[in-house]
Amino acid sequence: MNTLSENKQIVARFNREVIEQGNMQTFDALVAASFINHTAPPGTPNGREGFAAFFTNVLRPALPDLTVELHDQIAEGDKVVTRKTISGTHQGMFLGVPATGRRIRINVTDIVRISNGQYAEHWGNADLHGALAQMK
Repeated sequence: MNTLSENKQIVARFNREVIEQGNMQTFDALVAASFINHTAPPGTPNGREGFAAFFTNVLRPALPDLTVELHDQIAEGDKVVTRKTISGTHQGMFLGVPATGRRIRINVTDIVRISNGQYAEHWGNADLHGALAQMK
């Protein structure tokens, strides 16, 4: 079992290398085969493939210059809670809105369960209403 500090480092690495840099080799290393995304949108796959598709087909095309700022990380047991902001220039379709060229910020809170050094489960809340308001 990883220490609380190691679990926080795994989540920070995922945010930096996968979300910010688009490194899908890191995704493969850090996301378990049995991964479940409990906040996958209805009708979309809630496993690894759906989770990867969100980053490669939705988020990164919409905000290709995105950055992730980690504000807080709290670890207890096998879970890590992260409060973060994803920022970028709206350059592709996002939430049904065509590119506006505007800088947007999305405030996110995630809970990740780590097992054997990998993401096993994910729950998250993102301020999509705030993101939509910034695009209009």
